Amino acid sequence: MREPISSYPRVRVQGDGRQAVSQGGAVLLLETVRKIGLDQAISAQLAAWRKPRAVHDPGKVLVDLALAVALGGDCLADVAMLRCEPSVFGPVASDPTVSRLIDTLAGSGEKALQAIRSARAEVRSRVWSLAGENAPDAGGQVTVDLDGVLVIAHSDKEAAAATWKKTYGHHPLTAFVDHGPGGTGEPVAALLRPGNAGSNTAADHIATAQLALAQLPKKYRRGRRTLIRTDSAGGTHDFVSWLARRGRWLSYSVGMVITETIHQHVLKIPASAWTPAVETGGEVRDGAWVAELTGDVLEGWPKGMRLIVRKERPHPGAQLRITDAEGMRITCFATNTAERPIARLELRHRLRARAEDRIRAARATGLRNLPLHRTAQNKVWLEIVQIALDLLAWMPMLALTGQARLWEPRRLRLRLFSAAGQLVTTGRRRILRLARHWPWTYEITGALERLTLLPNPD
Repeated sequence: MREPISSYPRVRVQGDGRQAVSQGGAVLLLETVRKIGLDQAISAQLAAWRKPRAVHDPGKVLVDLALAVALGGDCLADVAMLRCEPSVFGPVASDPTVSRLIDTLAGSGEKALQAIRSARAEVRSRVWSLAGENAPDAGGQVTVDLDGVLVIAHSDKEAAAATWKKTYGHHPLTAFVDHGPGGTGEPVAALLRPGNAGSNTAADHIATAQLALAQLPKKYRRGRRTLIRTDSAGGTHDFVSWLARRGRWLSYSVGMVITETIHQHVLKIPASAWTPAVETGGEVRDGAWVAELTGDVLEGWPKGMRLIVRKERPHPGAQLRITDAEGMRITCFATNTAERPIARLELRHRLRARAEDRIRAARATGLRNLPLHRTAQNKVWLEIVQIALDLLAWMPMLALTGQARLWEPRRLRLRLFSAAGQLVTTGRRRILRLARHWPWTYEITGALERLTLLPNPD
């Protein structure tokens, strides 16, 4: 019988290969962990949870889970992809051992969560110091974006509820440090909430902001070196007042809902008061203008708050809202930053849209669903997801250059981490040989050389 014609070459497959390593490019993450001392820091913080005769260190187990999530896993059992490669990842705990540790940490409540967060904050300070001009504070200010994310639950889980989008699941509130145009971003807080949690709940925004600030080095909690940025969900009196009371330490840029009062003031703005909006390169934005509102519209809001509105021609086919005016789309935000052109302030606020990229990356890195049943367990899972996202942000910051620093998790996995290799043992050395024909092999080896040049942790 004639064999069918195919566009692909026929390859005979045998299952008796030796010394082959899948996910060979993951050594980038392992070397990052070693250079920043992440495993040591978490192990030290979780020492109280290690039993006297335990074979596996709780810190190593937690970092292994984070590595599995960074490589694309979305449940505890996916740590098996590390267990299959002991020559690269070392001894990896069994599934029952992993589950028992998660239950133990969940049973310890906030004490265990605080221990993990303390380790992350300690390592973050070291990473930013190592990164130099690539660090997110290189411009003199750190920007923290707060945003909510809906996580769908496909089974009945504790605290899952109907969401405002008529789905079912949870509604965590997250915070990310924006790395700016030369990088991606890293998580600094994730507050697990029921699916029916309000988008504009001030208490949740305050709690998330406090968790985020605790992750930053102390010097960024004074002199307005930290900017808190949110969409209109954060535009409540209580949250803005909380930010204003810390005005000596914090700057804020908070989206506001267009109320009837604001709408009426916008209609009274003279044509001469509108300033053309600008883009990141400084060029004027065609069809968009900004203006500042003053007077009684600010009554009841904190002293020093500025209210800036933007109007723009809607794109073809866009449906106008009742709060829009004269055929223009109207948006508004509040800030306490003085002595800067309003067009620049509006551009700075508009760049908070980068937070949507961070959320997309989080969904692709363990936040597509919450795999555990109890809320306490899923709080630990959120910390694991954040460690994974930290690694996916810190490794490019320290080791990659050019456009590769902007690659999101999916591209990092497809191009770098999935590279296979051959493990060769010669003398007392183990050498991982990556395929020469793989287009990104030299990206991997170059990154490893940069990591090698970094000083080892104390």
